[in-house]
Amino acid sequence: MEFNLNNDDEMSIDKFELMLKTNEVGFFDSDEFEEIIEHYLDEGKMALARKAIHLAINQHPASVNLRLFHAEMLVFDDKFEAAHELLNELHDLEPLNSEIYIQKANIYSKTEGHDKAIELLNEALKLTDDQADVYSLIGMEFLFIEDYSNAKLNFMKCLELDELDYSALYNIIYCFDFLQENQQAIDFLNMFLNDNPYCEVAWHQVGKQYFDLKMYEKSLAAFEFAIISDDTFIGAYLEKGKVLEKLGRYNEAIENYQITLELDDPTSFAYLRLGKCFNKLGNKELALKYFKKTINEDPLLDKGWIAIVDYYSKNLNYPKALSYIEKAVEVDGENALYWIRYADLNKRLNFFEEAEYGYRKAIELGNYEEKTWTSRADILLALGETEAVVSNLNHGLEFYPEHVEMEYRIAGAYYMLNETVKGRFHLQNALKADPEYVIILEELYPSVYSAMEVQDLLLKYASK
Repeated sequence: MEFNLNNDDEMSIDKFELMLKTNEVGFFDSDEFEEIIEHYLDEGKMALARKAIHLAINQHPASVNLRLFHAEMLVFDDKFEAAHELLNELHDLEPLNSEIYIQKANIYSKTEGHDKAIELLNEALKLTDDQADVYSLIGMEFLFIEDYSNAKLNFMKCLELDELDYSALYNIIYCFDFLQENQQAIDFLNMFLNDNPYCEVAWHQVGKQYFDLKMYEKSLAAFEFAIISDDTFIGAYLEKGKVLEKLGRYNEAIENYQITLELDDPTSFAYLRLGKCFNKLGNKELALKYFKKTINEDPLLDKGWIAIVDYYSKNLNYPKALSYIEKAVEVDGENALYWIRYADLNKRLNFFEEAEYGYRKAIELGNYEEKTWTSRADILLALGETEAVVSNLNHGLEFYPEHVEMEYRIAGAYYMLNETVKGRFHLQNALKADPEYVIILEELYPSVYSAMEVQDLLLKYASK
């Protein structure tokens, strides 16, 4: 069966793929090649894009546009020197071609030369008919160097030229958020909405700004306008549900979360919020049902595991809570929040070795909260590992050098080890800071507390 690769009725991409399958070589004009290459680049099919570029340049070696695609592919493949050489050649041929400047800027961007990239993009801006895209690229370069004010200005210029560029709108709000300019963001969005009153994305963003400012009634109104603008906008229903929760209107929040389940595939976030709402309403059965749905939908969402563990803990079912936190650490053993709960639950159930392991893992994973150090110290003391108590608390005091509860604990441990000088030093620090916390010493180290030297120190500081 013969295929006519030059049949004008065939689509260019179909023709090209047919050619690859049959190993025949067909002719394509340069415009067809541009269409084919753009298609594969947009689809992320780089291997096919490379084949198309190679054949295109063989058939049209003088085409600047096709050679620009070659340069773009070289940049993508991090072959920067070859890309530079090719772009310099093309610049000699077409010094007013904006795409050449854009591709050169891309090289500098990928090699951390963001200032030079911005300079080149500003040159491209003078030459291009598509200024919106270039403003967006400049905005991204300013984001890379964390110049959020200039990034915001360029994204605003992009949006002025293309009001449907929602990525620019999101980037503008991202900059406002980073600069903590909530009210300025609201003012900007309201101006935008004057010209685009049915832009659901803008209403959604206004609602989020008001939410951050704890202006919940205004936030609610904004999300309702977003839903009026697009009654299938799942994000608006989710955010509206969050506001209704803040206002204590849990039944209405549930209605909004359930709408999202009808509009699209269920999300773990919606299940989690439904569980929280039913829990607030005292409907434990439905709360548990949705918490379980949350972890089934997304086993990597730590908030889901924590919700179900906390649910059982608050209902004093510690063995059940422990069984779930053990499942959680099997799924993600690098989550410090899991290990803290694992340790706390084992402590409650008097499984001290497991509790100590949990606190140790949490610390190894970067949980340096005060309570983690003190809880682990108390467990080590219960296990009779007094030297480990000292080591643990010395480490904790590096983070909290004036923490009075750690001072009392380490003082007691040093006295237990007969290191009286160190014990006295830490006990004096603790007594100077807050003598009322001496109850820690009395409860955890009763023999130390009753020792003559310690009692003398207590009397000395009590009289001050």
